[in-house]
Amino acid sequence: MAKKTTTKKQKEEVLEDILLSCRDSLRGRAALSDKRDMVLTLVFLKFISERYHDRCKEIREENADDPEYAEMLISQKRTAFGEKGVFMLTPETDWESLKLTAPNKLAVALDDAASKLMESEAKLKNALPAALFVNSGTEGNVIKEVMDEIDKITHKKFREKDLIGRVYEYFLQAYAIQAKDSKEDGEFYTPHSIVELIATLIEPFDGTLYDPCCGSGGMFVQCAKFVEQHGGNSLNVSVYGQESDPTTYRLAKMNLAVRGIEYNLGDRHASTFTQDMHRGRTFDYIMANPPFNLKRWYVSSLENDVRWKGYGRPPESNANYAWILHMLSKLKEGKGRAGFLLANGALDDEDTVKIRENLIKEDKIEAIIVLPREMFYATDISVTLWILNENKRGGIENGRKLRNRKNEILFVDLRSWSGNVYEKKYVKLSDEQIAAAHKIYTDWQTEAEPYKYERPELYRAVGIDTLEANNWSLVPSRYIKFIDRDNELDYDTVLADAGAMVKKLLARQDENRSLLINAFKAIGYDAE
Repeated sequence: MAKKTTTKKQKEEVLEDILLSCRDSLRGRAALSDKRDMVLTLVFLKFISERYHDRCKEIREENADDPEYAEMLISQKRTAFGEKGVFMLTPETDWESLKLTAPNKLAVALDDAASKLMESEAKLKNALPAALFVNSGTEGNVIKEVMDEIDKITHKKFREKDLIGRVYEYFLQAYAIQAKDSKEDGEFYTPHSIVELIATLIEPFDGTLYDPCCGSGGMFVQCAKFVEQHGGNSLNVSVYGQESDPTTYRLAKMNLAVRGIEYNLGDRHASTFTQDMHRGRTFDYIMANPPFNLKRWYVSSLENDVRWKGYGRPPESNANYAWILHMLSKLKEGKGRAGFLLANGALDDEDTVKIRENLIKEDKIEAIIVLPREMFYATDISVTLWILNENKRGGIENGRKLRNRKNEILFVDLRSWSGNVYEKKYVKLSDEQIAAAHKIYTDWQTEAEPYKYERPELYRAVGIDTLEANNWSLVPSRYIKFIDRDNELDYDTVLADAGAMVKKLLARQDENRSLLINAFKAIGYDAE
């Protein structure tokens, strides 16, 4: 009898069932934020343990001729693990030991493991919740149920290239959606396809990457994937970030650490505006999803901040342009590129006209791309992807010869690309759509005739004179041509066709009436 094979689809369904079971075990057991943190902490402990044991196996294989030396490395040499991005564990922090703990002692053991990891590993300082399991009040047998489900997830069973990432992103996304539904804060997760679009457009293949409001670290993770998928080495990209929310700061450190990504998020959570953790440093690339329309950001010490010099101070009521100018100040002069998201209101705010004018005159804006609605879990508004570029003069870049795009901006409207729906209502861009957006962008950079690159209802490149004539507005619909379908109609032809159809229907009605009258006459009735 032939051996039954498991298809990729079947394998994915089994994994999804395991992940759903983890969430089901905790339903109604704790606050949403506690459930999220408990699941992600357990996933973190499971996968750092799996990476630790894989590394132990490597060390033994590398030193097969000297087993005693191998065991010495495993028990004493932290560098044997750290150089591979793996954390050195002890029985108190090892998942294999923790899962054998009696349920009534499990909450304490897990909290102790988190505390010991943060003490022993500098990268994990302030990364894990303190006393999470004890304070949540969750019964030990419930925690054990979740651990038993998570323990089923292993690279030995699910041979996926980024199994860790897939599991981690599932829970980040799931709890972000749940947060939206329960009206809690779900903004810490940026949907995967949006991050991929940004990475595809700014192409951060090597150098330094920065995110001033890094959330759960999704921009960094997707960047690492992008580099690997394009034949590069993610180790060639150094990531720097900052996050003001303490919970999200921890999530980011866990997310990056569990994947073995080297990072510098500063030594604490802090406001980027008032406590820049990377003061004086500039970067090759920036990817960001700042909080939309942030209100309480301004303090009096920012009045004459150097970041506003030459552009104007952003309005105190909204941080959108403060984010823009901060990121601009962080780009390497003459080469840096940034891709970030803002609410559409930033395209045409009346109180930021002068800043927009200066940004356009200084030639910092390369592209404005409006995205479809319903892409975010925390809001259903349409948002805009901005591309800033410190070098629009042209030259060779990533194997392409770019033309001079001085005083020209590309506008793209992707609101109609809303057909790829998941989770009943949320929209994501497909791989084909991301590739199509990349082609629109790179064709404009390389082949287009200046100021004559356009396709109605999708994109158009315009020059500074047109922008000035529109009072420096960056709303794409002011520049992209939208076809008025009603004005395209030939009404004489339409009316003639309609008249002919009515005549046919009337003739058919008369014919049917005549047939009915004759039928009645045949049986002796006068149907007239």
